[in-house]
Amino acid sequence: MEKREIRLYNMILPLWLLWIFPQVWLLLLPGNLLIDTEVLLCALLALGRRDKGRLMRYLWWRVWWRGFAADAAGVAWLLLALILWDMNIGRRRAFWQKWLEGVMGDPFSHPVAFLWTLAAVAIAGVCIYYLDKKPLRAAGLTDREAHRAALALAIVTAPWTFFLPAR
Repeated sequence: MEKREIRLYNMILPLWLLWIFPQVWLLLLPGNLLIDTEVLLCALLALGRRDKGRLMRYLWWRVWWRGFAADAAGVAWLLLALILWDMNIGRRRAFWQKWLEGVMGDPFSHPVAFLWTLAAVAIAGVCIYYLDKKPLRAAGLTDREAHRAALALAIVTAPWTFFLPAR
């Protein structure tokens, strides 16, 4: 029986970095918080909201932790590539291995790897939109304002770092 080598490269940051160097969380958490709150504040400014302070106090942590949950959905999609690769049997193994290595290491190295990674970013972005829209409405934004703010958060704070090559 042939032994298959599996390498995990870039999932998010890369993911293994958070396990090996837990202090990375000390940079990741405030960095993510800064980006999320800046995008939220810019969205509220663009909407012309006068109660920005009240809204920021109510929304900052809700947007922040929901963003992590949405990113986890994108990571789950990336991990699905591992499951599919593990199930692969037969003559197409070289094709699967090439694009899977692209997903894990350099999404720009193979068209399927790029599309798979793009799907992960899109999944996370859609989750960000729907997860953030509810607290935005609960904070007192109109449906139109909540839609625009959630859309801004989804586009700007989607996990674009999935595209960073890890090799």
